[in-house]
Amino acid sequence: MAFDLTTTLVTIFLIVAIVIIFARGVVIIQPYQQGLQIRLGRYIGRMNPGFRWVVPLVTNVIKLDLRTTVMDVPSQEVITKDNSPTNVDAIVYIRVVDPEKAYFEVSNYRMATVALAQTSLRGIIGDMELDEVLYNRDVINTRLRDTLDRETDQWGVKVERVEIKTVDPVGAVKQAMTEQTAAERARRAAILRADGEKRSAILRAEGTKRSMILEAEGDRQSRVLRAEGERISLILKAQGEAQGLRIISVGSQPLDKRAITVLSLDALKTMASGQATKIIFPFEISSLMKQAARFIGATEEMPEEPAVTTIPPEEVLGNIPTTEEVKEILREMDREIKTEVSVEELKDIGKKRKISEDEMASDMEDEGGSTPPPPDVKQK
Repeated sequence: MAFDLTTTLVTIFLIVAIVIIFARGVVIIQPYQQGLQIRLGRYIGRMNPGFRWVVPLVTNVIKLDLRTTVMDVPSQEVITKDNSPTNVDAIVYIRVVDPEKAYFEVSNYRMATVALAQTSLRGIIGDMELDEVLYNRDVINTRLRDTLDRETDQWGVKVERVEIKTVDPVGAVKQAMTEQTAAERARRAAILRADGEKRSAILRAEGTKRSMILEAEGDRQSRVLRAEGERISLILKAQGEAQGLRIISVGSQPLDKRAITVLSLDALKTMASGQATKIIFPFEISSLMKQAARFIGATEEMPEEPAVTTIPPEEVLGNIPTTEEVKEILREMDREIKTEVSVEELKDIGKKRKISEDEMASDMEDEGGSTPPPPDVKQK
């Protein structure tokens, strides 16, 4: 009975030991992993993902992650080419492409890659100035990636990407950069302000010049038009006075010397009226008194003088425009003022009028000076 119990226990122990030993030989490889089988110090081969069983106790399976791994390069102080201390850190993206090299060629490929990234980054930034480091991050990333990829290729590691995370100059350098930036912005602001003032002055001067030109042109046109209007006004006034003198001459032709004497005495009476003391000595006073004596009862009789019926020639007065012609001249001047006629056009208009007046005068001379009298004067 005791033997049976012992045999049973031994059997159970052996079964448990066999199960444990068999379980020690079970290996599960994940889809993103690659296994390396080493038996008794000898590399057997790779193990693909899935359920695998190896000889327990004598076989060691190394699992390597084939996914892209992100590693942070610690921040370090780097001296640039222009002796500016700067704290720089980076991020490196790597992936194992050859598990055998990643395990057998380097003891810890992660630590080796980070250390290589630190030294390479220090060398690359040391060959550049601070401004280049700040403005050319893409160049730094590319150079660092090429350097790391070339060196880690023998470790079976692929450097996929490198990014500079922070470029932080030390306090004194940062303060100098801040002052430099402020000075540069002040210089740009001063340049922009000066350029704006220059353009404003140019535009103001251009506007003043154009304003003065337009004002001078307007003043010149107004003077020309005013002179033209005064000329026409003087012509019309002179022609009106000529017409009045013609009417007076026509009306005074039937008068004899007696009537003229009466009118002269009446003019003296008008001149003498008033409170002021006046002494008048008319021209040819002796003849005037002689005619007055004859008129009031002198024995000498005044001979009858025939009335002059001839009318002085009209060509001495020139062409007398009618009312419609005057209105047309005024309308034309009004149109020229509204349309801002130029000085050359006014000169052309004056020349045309002068030519038309000369032609009319020549036509009157050719006809012998026989022009009809005005409609309000009856020819005798």
